[in-house]
Amino acid sequence: MKMVVGLGNPGKEYSKTRHNIGWIAIDLFLEKYGFSVQKNEHHAEVFFSNIKGEKVLFVKPQTYMNKSGIAVRELIEYYKISKNDVIIMHDEKDFPITKNQFKIQGSAAGHNGIKSIIQYLSGEDFKRFRIGVGSPEPGWKIVDWVLSKFTDAELEEITLSIAKSLNFLSEWNDDQDFNKIMSKYNLLYK
Repeated sequence: MKMVVGLGNPGKEYSKTRHNIGWIAIDLFLEKYGFSVQKNEHHAEVFFSNIKGEKVLFVKPQTYMNKSGIAVRELIEYYKISKNDVIIMHDEKDFPITKNQFKIQGSAAGHNGIKSIIQYLSGEDFKRFRIGVGSPEPGWKIVDWVLSKFTDAELEEITLSIAKSLNFLSEWNDDQDFNKIMSKYNLLYK
């Protein structure tokens, strides 16, 4: 079983904000792969899918960004999912829009959602898909920047960018080595 987690904040006011790019990405994956059941459980909205014979949970934590680790840990424990089979998709303010990157582990680099997951999973060793949302423009505080909404043009650009990587999940479910997947897809964003 695999678990794909998109980080974001619940509430209409956060829709289409840079911080909610994880949820936007989840919606694109759901569009491609579909789902059979949707549940609200363990502090998350969970979509159950089946890709190439393997169960996949698509997850939108409902705890607000700073407490994302609560939902991630509860789902891992409840469904007995290996940490190796989890990937977290989140905004990356240090990347321009259209640059994304798969990563196997690392620090939170100031991202509060990732900090929470590191805390609740007791380590930095989990996969990530870092989605570029652009750096703050001069005069912007980081918190205001990540909570600002994408323009329609930016949203279209970022959607096309994420779409380049949608097939990674199918390959991962074929038991392809994640290092190979990472090398292949990261090259698309150079």
